[in-house]
Amino acid sequence: MKELETRILDIDVDQIRNKLHSLEAEKVKMENQINRIYDFEDRRLLNKKGYARIRTIEDMLNNKTVHYMTIKEMISQEKYKIMNEHETIIDSSEEGENIFKALGLQLVQSIKKYRESYKYKNTLVEIDINEKSFCPFPYIEIETFYEDELKEIVELLGYSMEDTTSKTIYEILSNRGVKGL
Repeated sequence: MKELETRILDIDVDQIRNKLHSLEAEKVKMENQINRIYDFEDRRLLNKKGYARIRTIEDMLNNKTVHYMTIKEMISQEKYKIMNEHETIIDSSEEGENIFKALGLQLVQSIKKYRESYKYKNTLVEIDINEKSFCPFPYIEIETFYEDELKEIVELLGYSMEDTTSKTIYEILSNRGVKGL
């Protein structure tokens, strides 16, 4: 699957929630996450702006825990961030870690964050609040397969396309002088 993705940084979380509520966007996620990022010793995945990840989600809407194993690779970063993504649910984060390690990958970073997601038409608007030691500011991530919907939701939230970025979170942090990896 190829998704279009963009971010808007330094958001007012309550203001975004209120706008999404007024648009009658459906809240589809409310979760705590642990994202474990893996790569080879030479960092060949991250150097190409991709990664391997084990994500553990504490799903507060459905009162359950789910583990995902994901590989992402950057296809384009010109106008939007376009990623090729392969993801599957796994029984345990430990078993996913064992598979990655057997393939020669090693844990690079473990990141905790709170995510609240809303569905507007076919587009997902995700409010991300990371642990401050990783990323000290909240942001939204907008993911869709439809460019017209992406532009529409950006404007409905009170922003313009000039307010968005296709940069990875590591590039954003680096540009702000925050040490990422």
